[in-house]
Amino acid sequence: MADFDDLLAANRRFADDFDLGGFDGVAHAGVAIVTCMDSRIDPLRMLGLEHGDAKIFRNPGGRVTEAALEALVLGVHLLGVKRILVVPHTRCAMAASTEVELREKVGASAGQDASWQRFHVVEDQRASLEDDVRKVQAHPLIPDSIGIGGFLYDVDTGLIDRLV
Repeated sequence: MADFDDLLAANRRFADDFDLGGFDGVAHAGVAIVTCMDSRIDPLRMLGLEHGDAKIFRNPGGRVTEAALEALVLGVHLLGVKRILVVPHTRCAMAASTEVELREKVGASAGQDASWQRFHVVEDQRASLEDDVRKVQAHPLIPDSIGIGGFLYDVDTGLIDRLV
């Protein structure tokens, strides 16, 4: 159990002056963000938002998966989302390797065959972003009144550029 002691101690310090309680779960800025799990991305700060302002869905590559679409539909209909940003980033590992390469690396690390695992690599970031934005726009439960944009976050400058 000691392998989590540092994190539990940090959590206790965090809770000592915790002031984020009482939020209602609604996206107060009306924003949802689909982005990568990369720790170089701070989704709220990069857009000038605060806790409680946005719904954030993160996964490898920042792709619009079925789970991301589920989260967006719930956000739009139950949590006040009016604008959706799809935000992959520069220097993403999911865009730097092929599916075969990732399977080989994971298999070597795991000590077993990983050829069956799908990793949703990104061969062309712009084309994938355009496809992901189209998926959101075409979803029958996401109305046309919702603003949807595709952006690329630069992990070296902190800037986002609208591509779609």
